Amino acid sequence: MTISTEKAIHKLKEERWKAFEGGGQKRVDSHHEKGKMTARERIQELLDPNSFVELDTFVTHNCNQFGMEKQKFLGDGVITGYGCIAGRTVYIFAQDFTIFGGSLGEMHAKKICKVMDLAIQNGTPIIGLNDSGGARIQEGVSSLGGYADIFYRNTLASGVIPQISAILGPCAGGAVYSPAITDFIIMTQSTSHMFITGPDVIKTVTGEDVDFESLGGADTHHVKSGVADASCADEYETISFIKKLLSYIPQNNLETPPSLPCTDSADRTDIELNSIIPDNPNQPYNMREIIKRVCDLDSFLELQPNYAKNMIIGFARLNGNSVGIVANDPMNLAGVLDINASIKAARFVRFCDAFNIPLIVFTDVPGFLPGTEQEWRGIIKHGAKLLYAFCEATVPRFTVITRKAYGGAYDVMNSKHIGADYNIAWPSAEIAVMGPEGACNIIFKNEIANSPNPENKRKELIQNYRDTFANPYVTAQKGFIDDVIEPKLTRKLLITALIVNKNKRKSLPKRKHGNIPL
Repeated sequence: MTISTEKAIHKLKEERWKAFEGGGQKRVDSHHEKGKMTARERIQELLDPNSFVELDTFVTHNCNQFGMEKQKFLGDGVITGYGCIAGRTVYIFAQDFTIFGGSLGEMHAKKICKVMDLAIQNGTPIIGLNDSGGARIQEGVSSLGGYADIFYRNTLASGVIPQISAILGPCAGGAVYSPAITDFIIMTQSTSHMFITGPDVIKTVTGEDVDFESLGGADTHHVKSGVADASCADEYETISFIKKLLSYIPQNNLETPPSLPCTDSADRTDIELNSIIPDNPNQPYNMREIIKRVCDLDSFLELQPNYAKNMIIGFARLNGNSVGIVANDPMNLAGVLDINASIKAARFVRFCDAFNIPLIVFTDVPGFLPGTEQEWRGIIKHGAKLLYAFCEATVPRFTVITRKAYGGAYDVMNSKHIGADYNIAWPSAEIAVMGPEGACNIIFKNEIANSPNPENKRKELIQNYRDTFANPYVTAQKGFIDDVIEPKLTRKLLITALIVNKNKRKSLPKRKHGNIPL
């Protein structure tokens, strides 16, 4: 006997309601008590109203061991589908901690893989809202295989579509490697954690006592490890950050970044920039203030602000156009390049290049950080990552030397020699093999030692060296910079350079891929 249409629709509504219940009201209430939204609430907060289209709502696991055949929930602990953010299509998956603790089994993984495949096929960003206890132990190696299937797709999608991971709860063991391959990781303070092995295992193996927050909390990964690109106060701030981040990024590697209407005049000059560099070359100043004054009003979105603080990275806009910012920070370690700063900037440069986002570099760098600790940890190889990233980048690249550009660090920070398109310097720029003090100690070592007044002679020679070599004009005479400019004109000239270079065409030699010094 054929069921009536009315009854069929009633059955459909019943089944869909079961899916919407997740793991049940008791588990939902427990989730809320921890200050966390449910997976569906997160999707609703992230996407434009009424834009979400769910896929695989009725999928369940196929495990019949350990009593799992008696515990089946529609959706199998992850909600997948697509929708819009500010009118732009995105694919999304959100793990549901109320169902098996969001643990990943075979069908759970297949749902995620499906939306990843669709995102790649349709050239659309994918956003993962991670909240999972890890592998579903009851499913054994099928769970591990599911993780590997996801990792493989993360790698295929890399540099093709933007991948954003929000960590909104636990993310442990093998689960951490999928977010690690994605482009950006945003964590929520107090409620999100990432680690390879938990505190109990660490205690057993090494005897080390550590709590969840210290081991893998948002602040740990935002400050110490550099794993997280942002640490947000709560889930609402995390979701808001994702929306803002996405506004700077194109849908895929074949498109250009979104351009927004701009009310900040392209011809605006800023007289304050003319006096922002201190007369004392050893005195720090606020590089972020320069960035904010040059870029469109309130457009700078900084990433990893509390990790490798001697390097500043982030997105901004110039005349409404998205750009990537890389800058030395003289307020921290004098802006010197070290291992962490080099890695931080290199990864960002490679992302911008992959997704057609022009790069603007503000240089004030005294060199690479000296010392045995840096040498033994491989500053040579790690510093070369940033050099490699800039050399490989084919997007429009511009450099503003505000003050110091010494030694190999001058070369590395997007110099003309490694393919930058437009390089300018402020009158305060000092471009040389090394600082005047160090140079004079080497060049005039004997002259200083044989002088009746060595200290006065040393000061005289340092000043002569600074006047003769440590200025932008010698470099300009050789054509290594395109111009020496009045600082107040920086914004106007960079916007003009963006317009002139917007159709830049440059390709690398044909190859399978380069071998970046990892």
